[in-house]
Amino acid sequence: MADQIRTGLDWEDVRIFVALVRHGSLSAAARALSVNHATVSRRIASLEEALGGRLVERRPDGYVLTPAGSRCLAAAIAMETAAAALARAGADDRPNGLVRINATPGLAQGFLVARLAGLAARYPGLDVEIATDVRAVSLERREADIALRFGRPQDGDLIARRLVTLDYGFYASAEWRRRIGDGAAPVLVGFDEANASIADAVWLTRHFPRTRMALRTSSQPAQAAAAGADAGIALLPHFIGRTDDRLGPVTLDRGPPSRELWLVTRRRDGQDLAIRTVADFLIQLFADERALFEER
Repeated sequence: MADQIRTGLDWEDVRIFVALVRHGSLSAAARALSVNHATVSRRIASLEEALGGRLVERRPDGYVLTPAGSRCLAAAIAMETAAAALARAGADDRPNGLVRINATPGLAQGFLVARLAGLAARYPGLDVEIATDVRAVSLERREADIALRFGRPQDGDLIARRLVTLDYGFYASAEWRRRIGDGAAPVLVGFDEANASIADAVWLTRHFPRTRMALRTSSQPAQAAAAGADAGIALLPHFIGRTDDRLGPVTLDRGPPSRELWLVTRRRDGQDLAIRTVADFLIQLFADERALFEER
Protein backbone atom coordinates (compact mmCIF):
# COMPACT_ATOMS: atom_id res chain seq x y z
CA MET A 1 0.00 0.00 0.00
CA ALA A 2 2.89 2.34 0.71
CA ASP A 3 3.74 2.66 -2.99
CA GLN A 4 0.22 3.98 -3.63
CA ILE A 5 0.52 7.05 -1.40
CA ARG A 6 -0.75 10.02 -3.37
CA THR A 7 -0.63 12.95 -0.93
CA GLY A 8 1.02 13.75 2.36
CA LEU A 9 -0.58 12.36 5.52
CA ASP A 10 -2.59 14.73 7.69
CA TRP A 11 -2.40 13.87 11.41
CA GLU A 12 -5.98 15.04 11.93
CA ASP A 13 -7.16 12.46 9.36
CA VAL A 14 -5.27 9.73 11.24
CA ARG A 15 -6.72 10.82 14.59
CA ILE A 16 -10.26 10.68 13.25
CA PHE A 17 -9.63 7.29 11.64
CA VAL A 18 -8.61 5.85 15.02
CA ALA A 19 -11.67 7.41 16.65
CA LEU A 20 -13.99 5.86 14.05
CA VAL A 21 -12.46 2.43 14.59
CA ARG A 22 -12.66 2.86 18.34
CA HIS A 23 -16.28 4.02 18.49
CA GLY A 24 -17.66 2.12 15.50
CA SER A 25 -19.90 4.78 13.95
CA LEU A 26 -19.73 8.27 12.48
CA SER A 27 -22.06 9.66 15.13
CA ALA A 28 -20.16 8.15 18.08
CA ALA A 29 -16.79 9.30 16.71
CA ALA A 30 -18.19 12.78 16.03
CA ARG A 31 -19.50 13.04 19.60
CA ALA A 32 -16.20 11.89 21.06
CA LEU A 33 -14.24 14.44 19.04
CA SER A 34 -16.81 17.28 19.27
CA VAL A 35 -17.11 17.56 15.48
CA ASN A 36 -19.97 16.87 13.06
CA HIS A 37 -20.63 13.76 10.98
CA ALA A 38 -19.54 15.43 7.77
CA THR A 39 -16.12 16.22 9.22
CA VAL A 40 -15.53 12.59 10.20
CA SER A 41 -16.63 11.36 6.78
CA ARG A 42 -14.50 13.93 4.96
CA ARG A 43 -11.39 13.14 7.03
CA ILE A 44 -11.73 9.39 6.44
CA ALA A 45 -12.05 10.02 2.69
CA SER A 46 -8.98 12.25 2.82
CA LEU A 47 -6.90 9.57 4.56
CA GLU A 48 -8.07 6.89 2.13
CA GLU A 49 -7.06 9.13 -0.77
CA ALA A 50 -3.65 9.73 0.79
CA LEU A 51 -3.06 6.00 1.28
CA GLY A 52 -4.63 4.92 -1.99
CA GLY A 53 -7.21 2.45 -0.73
CA ARG A 54 -10.36 1.83 1.32
CA LEU A 55 -9.74 1.61 5.07
CA VAL A 56 -13.26 1.03 6.38
CA GLU A 57 -16.52 -0.41 5.14
CA ARG A 58 -19.96 0.58 6.31
CA ARG A 59 -22.13 -2.27 7.62
CA PRO A 60 -25.65 -2.19 9.11
CA ASP A 61 -24.18 -2.38 12.61
CA GLY A 62 -21.41 0.19 12.04
CA TYR A 63 -18.04 0.55 10.36
CA VAL A 64 -15.50 -2.29 10.11
CA LEU A 65 -11.91 -2.32 8.94
CA THR A 66 -10.90 -3.53 5.51
CA PRO A 67 -7.73 -5.65 5.30
CA ALA A 68 -5.84 -2.47 4.37
CA GLY A 69 -7.40 -0.65 7.33
CA SER A 70 -6.33 -3.44 9.68
CA ARG A 71 -2.76 -3.13 8.46
CA CYS A 72 -2.81 0.64 9.01
CA LEU A 73 -4.45 0.62 12.43
CA ALA A 74 -1.38 -0.30 14.49
CA ALA A 75 0.67 2.50 12.94
CA ALA A 76 -2.21 4.95 13.40
CA ILE A 77 -2.53 4.04 17.08
CA ALA A 78 1.24 4.40 17.50
CA MET A 79 0.96 7.92 16.05
CA GLU A 80 -1.87 8.72 18.47
CA THR A 81 0.17 7.40 21.38
CA ALA A 82 3.18 9.49 20.39
CA ALA A 83 1.02 12.60 19.98
CA ALA A 84 -0.55 12.06 23.41
CA ALA A 85 2.89 11.65 25.01
CA LEU A 86 4.07 14.83 23.32
CA ALA A 87 1.05 16.77 24.53
CA ARG A 88 1.64 15.57 28.08
CA ALA A 89 5.31 16.51 28.12
CA GLY A 90 5.15 19.59 30.32
CA ALA A 91 8.30 21.63 30.77
CA ASP A 92 7.73 21.78 34.54
CA ASP A 93 7.63 17.98 34.93
CA ARG A 94 4.08 18.03 36.18
CA PRO A 95 1.44 15.66 34.75
CA ASN A 96 -0.59 17.19 31.95
CA GLY A 97 -3.26 16.07 29.53
CA LEU A 98 -6.23 13.70 29.54
CA VAL A 99 -6.16 10.25 31.17
CA ARG A 100 -9.12 7.97 30.55
CA ILE A 101 -10.22 5.40 33.12
CA ASN A 102 -12.61 2.55 32.33
CA ALA A 103 -14.60 1.01 35.19
CA THR A 104 -17.95 -0.63 35.80
CA PRO A 105 -20.88 1.72 36.48
CA GLY A 106 -21.06 0.56 40.08
CA LEU A 107 -17.39 1.19 40.77
CA ALA A 108 -17.39 4.54 38.99
CA GLN A 109 -20.59 5.93 40.49
CA GLY A 110 -20.36 4.26 43.87
CA PHE A 111 -16.71 4.95 44.66
CA LEU A 112 -14.42 6.62 42.13
CA VAL A 113 -16.13 9.82 41.04
CA ALA A 114 -16.25 11.45 44.47
CA ARG A 115 -12.64 10.55 45.25
CA LEU A 116 -11.07 11.60 41.97
CA ALA A 117 -12.05 15.23 42.47
CA GLY A 118 -9.07 15.69 44.77
CA LEU A 119 -6.68 14.44 42.10
CA ALA A 120 -7.92 17.00 39.57
CA ALA A 121 -7.56 19.77 42.15
CA ARG A 122 -4.00 18.70 42.98
CA TYR A 123 -2.82 18.78 39.35
CA PRO A 124 -4.37 21.69 37.40
CA GLY A 125 -2.99 20.42 34.09
CA LEU A 126 -4.34 16.89 34.52
CA ASP A 127 -7.80 15.97 33.23
CA VAL A 128 -9.47 12.66 34.08
CA GLU A 129 -12.29 10.97 32.19
CA ILE A 130 -14.20 8.04 33.68
CA ALA A 131 -15.99 5.87 31.12
CA THR A 132 -18.37 3.27 32.49
CA ASP A 133 -18.83 0.03 30.62
CA VAL A 134 -19.54 -3.55 31.62
CA ARG A 135 -17.53 -4.88 28.66
CA ALA A 136 -13.74 -5.14 28.71
CA VAL A 137 -12.49 -2.21 26.64
CA SER A 138 -9.34 -2.48 24.54
CA LEU A 139 -6.33 -0.69 25.96
CA GLU A 140 -4.36 -1.61 22.84
CA ARG A 141 -6.81 0.42 20.75
CA ARG A 142 -6.59 3.24 23.30
CA GLU A 143 -10.26 3.01 24.24
CA ALA A 144 -8.91 3.82 27.71
CA ASP A 145 -5.55 4.45 29.36
CA ILE A 146 -6.33 2.66 32.63
CA ALA A 147 -8.85 -0.16 33.07
CA LEU A 148 -10.21 -1.52 36.34
CA ARG A 149 -11.08 -5.14 35.64
CA PHE A 150 -12.37 -8.16 37.50
CA GLY A 151 -9.83 -10.91 37.00
CA ARG A 152 -6.26 -10.64 35.78
CA PRO A 153 -6.05 -10.16 31.99
CA GLN A 154 -4.01 -12.66 30.02
CA ASP A 155 -3.93 -10.91 26.65
CA GLY A 156 -1.89 -8.05 25.23
CA ASP A 157 1.28 -6.28 26.31
CA LEU A 158 -0.25 -5.12 29.58
CA ILE A 159 0.74 -4.58 33.19
CA ALA A 160 -1.81 -5.71 35.81
CA ARG A 161 -1.74 -4.80 39.50
CA ARG A 162 -4.10 -6.39 41.99
CA LEU A 163 -5.99 -3.73 43.95
CA VAL A 164 -8.49 -5.37 46.31
CA THR A 165 -10.82 -8.29 46.75
CA LEU A 166 -14.44 -7.24 46.31
CA ASP A 167 -16.67 -9.02 48.79
CA TYR A 168 -20.43 -8.92 48.54
CA GLY A 169 -23.39 -9.02 50.87
CA PHE A 170 -27.16 -8.76 50.85
CA TYR A 171 -28.47 -5.37 51.93
CA ALA A 172 -31.95 -4.12 52.74
CA SER A 173 -33.88 -1.34 54.42
CA ALA A 174 -34.90 -1.52 58.07
CA GLU A 175 -38.40 -2.59 56.99
CA TRP A 176 -37.13 -5.52 54.96
CA ARG A 177 -34.69 -6.52 57.69
CA ARG A 178 -37.66 -6.66 60.05
CA ARG A 179 -39.66 -8.79 57.62
CA ILE A 180 -36.81 -11.26 57.16
CA GLY A 181 -36.37 -11.42 60.92
CA ASP A 182 -40.08 -12.32 61.20
CA GLY A 183 -39.64 -15.16 58.72
CA ALA A 184 -40.89 -13.57 55.49
CA ALA A 185 -39.66 -14.90 52.14
CA PRO A 186 -37.07 -12.62 50.54
CA VAL A 187 -37.88 -10.42 47.57
CA LEU A 188 -34.92 -9.30 45.48
CA VAL A 189 -33.72 -6.29 43.53
CA GLY A 190 -31.39 -7.09 40.64
CA PHE A 191 -30.10 -6.38 37.15
CA ASP A 192 -32.36 -5.77 34.17
CA GLU A 193 -32.53 -8.10 31.17
CA ALA A 194 -29.92 -6.14 29.19
CA ASN A 195 -27.36 -6.86 31.94
CA ALA A 196 -28.43 -10.42 32.73
CA SER A 197 -25.06 -11.81 31.59
CA ILE A 198 -23.08 -9.88 34.24
CA ALA A 199 -21.43 -12.30 36.66
CA ASP A 200 -23.33 -10.96 39.69
CA ALA A 201 -26.66 -11.32 37.88
CA VAL A 202 -25.84 -14.84 36.71
CA TRP A 203 -24.89 -15.90 40.25
CA LEU A 204 -28.09 -14.46 41.72
CA THR A 205 -30.28 -16.18 39.11
CA ARG A 206 -28.50 -19.50 39.60
CA HIS A 207 -28.81 -19.55 43.39
CA PHE A 208 -32.22 -17.87 43.77
CA PRO A 209 -34.08 -19.12 40.67
CA ARG A 210 -37.55 -19.08 42.25
CA THR A 211 -37.22 -15.93 44.30
CA ARG A 212 -39.30 -12.98 43.13
CA MET A 213 -37.27 -10.19 41.48
CA ALA A 214 -39.49 -7.22 42.29
CA LEU A 215 -37.40 -4.53 40.62
CA ARG A 216 -34.63 -4.69 38.00
CA THR A 217 -32.21 -1.89 37.16
CA SER A 218 -29.03 -1.41 35.13
CA SER A 219 -26.54 -0.61 37.92
CA GLN A 220 -25.74 -1.42 41.53
CA PRO A 221 -26.08 2.19 42.78
CA ALA A 222 -29.63 2.15 41.37
CA GLN A 223 -30.28 -1.19 43.06
CA ALA A 224 -29.07 0.28 46.34
CA ALA A 225 -31.50 3.18 45.92
CA ALA A 226 -34.34 0.75 45.21
CA ALA A 227 -33.50 -1.39 48.22
CA GLY A 228 -33.33 1.73 50.39
CA ALA A 229 -36.86 2.57 49.22
CA ASP A 230 -38.17 -0.83 50.46
CA ALA A 231 -38.34 -2.48 47.01
CA GLY A 232 -36.52 -5.58 48.21
CA ILE A 233 -33.12 -7.02 49.06
CA ALA A 234 -30.09 -6.21 46.90
CA LEU A 235 -26.87 -8.16 46.40
CA LEU A 236 -24.26 -5.41 46.56
CA PRO A 237 -20.50 -5.06 46.85
CA HIS A 238 -19.72 -3.89 50.37
CA PHE A 239 -18.31 -0.57 49.17
CA ILE A 240 -21.84 0.38 48.06
CA GLY A 241 -23.91 -1.34 50.74
CA ARG A 242 -21.83 -0.12 53.67
CA THR A 243 -21.90 3.52 52.59
CA ASP A 244 -25.70 3.81 52.20
CA ASP A 245 -27.27 4.90 55.49
CA ARG A 246 -30.66 3.49 54.45
CA LEU A 247 -29.29 -0.06 54.20
CA GLY A 248 -28.09 -2.73 56.56
CA PRO A 249 -26.80 -6.29 56.05
CA VAL A 250 -29.18 -9.22 55.68
CA THR A 251 -28.15 -12.86 56.09
CA LEU A 252 -29.68 -15.23 53.53
CA ASP A 253 -28.99 -18.92 53.03
CA ARG A 254 -26.10 -18.56 50.60
CA GLY A 255 -23.07 -16.34 50.75
CA PRO A 256 -22.32 -14.17 47.68
CA PRO A 257 -19.12 -14.50 45.64
CA SER A 258 -15.87 -12.57 45.93
CA ARG A 259 -14.02 -11.07 42.96
CA GLU A 260 -10.53 -9.65 42.51
CA LEU A 261 -10.15 -6.15 41.11
CA TRP A 262 -7.09 -5.38 38.97
CA LEU A 263 -5.68 -2.13 37.60
CA VAL A 264 -4.46 -2.59 34.02
CA THR A 265 -2.27 -0.31 31.90
CA ARG A 266 -0.28 -0.62 28.70
CA ARG A 267 3.33 -1.62 29.29
CA ARG A 268 4.58 1.05 26.90
CA ASP A 269 2.90 3.77 29.01
CA GLY A 270 5.18 3.07 31.97
CA GLN A 271 7.06 6.33 31.43
CA ASP A 272 3.97 8.43 30.74
CA LEU A 273 3.83 10.80 33.71
CA ALA A 274 0.11 11.55 33.51
CA ILE A 275 -0.98 7.91 33.30
CA ARG A 276 1.51 6.88 35.97
CA THR A 277 0.26 9.65 38.29
CA VAL A 278 -3.36 8.55 37.99
CA ALA A 279 -2.46 4.86 38.32
CA ASP A 280 -0.39 5.50 41.46
CA PHE A 281 -3.24 7.55 42.92
CA LEU A 282 -5.70 4.71 42.33
CA ILE A 283 -3.38 2.07 43.77
CA GLN A 284 -2.93 4.12 46.95
CA LEU A 285 -6.64 4.93 47.12
CA PHE A 286 -7.68 1.29 47.11
CA ALA A 287 -4.95 0.39 49.59
CA ASP A 288 -6.16 3.09 51.99
CA GLU A 289 -9.81 2.01 51.72
CA ARG A 290 -9.33 -1.74 51.53
CA ALA A 291 -11.53 -2.30 54.59
CA LEU A 292 -14.49 -0.81 52.72
CA PHE A 293 -14.31 -3.57 50.10
CA GLU A 294 -13.35 -6.73 51.93
CA GLU A 295 -15.15 -8.98 54.38
CA ARG A 296 -14.54 -8.01 58.00
